[in-house]
Amino acid sequence: MNPSRRSLLGLSALALLPMAGCAALGQRDALRVHVAGVEALPGEGLELRILVKLRVQNPNDSAIAFDGVALDLELNGRSFASGVSDQKGEVPRFGETLLNVPLTVSAFAAVRQAMGFSDAAARGELPYVLTGKLAGGLFGTVRFSDKGLLKLPK
Repeated sequence: MNPSRRSLLGLSALALLPMAGCAALGQRDALRVHVAGVEALPGEGLELRILVKLRVQNPNDSAIAFDGVALDLELNGRSFASGVSDQKGEVPRFGETLLNVPLTVSAFAAVRQAMGFSDAAARGELPYVLTGKLAGGLFGTVRFSDKGLLKLPK
């Protein structure tokens, strides 16, 4: 094989290497994220504040390091609260961790929810959808979601 052809083959192999690395990143199983608890926090002005506790489970054979968390919460099909945290940590391989993320509820969102109470809310249950991400650098950000029924205290 002549030297120029060998160089071209070598460059082609180097160009494919990053694509193979990206493909390997995509082979992870999705994180399992569940709401483990909700607590009231002191509010400011017209805002309500809540602390959402998330149990994050990693079903993969490699740990997932993160450097920040962002969450959005929908209640009863409507945007309700959002929050961020600069928590740093790691979800161990085949392990779990508990995250605490403060969320802010605007007065407008609270009023909109109160006006739109449905039969489900009257029964003490509100459907929720929680979406978020664990920030982990250029290729390490992991998105997740959870949905279910939030039981209201009687």
